Amino acid sequence: LERLSQRRTDPVTGERYHTIFRPAPTPEIQARLRQNPKDEEENIQKRLDIYYSNVKALEDFYQDAFYVNADQDPYVIFEFIESCIIKPLPYK
Repeated sequence: LERLSQRRTDPVTGERYHTIFRPAPTPEIQARLRQNPKDEEENIQKRLDIYYSNVKALEDFYQDAFYVNADQDPYVIFEFIESCIIKPLPYK
């Protein structure tokens, strides 16, 4: 929620920023940043509610799917996915 709700776009250049992780470099740019309405907390929460209401059905449908911890180095993620495709790991 925090990551999505803090996104901003510069209407002049089209450059995207994040108020915490990638703030605008100057006060002038900061002043003109705009938030997309879909990134408002209320709208994000609605999308999350829809996701959580549908995730169980998706898990049941895709029983052979595997879980990926995407909060890692991209190379580690690639290696994990590749290993699951080439030589599937034992299912728990």
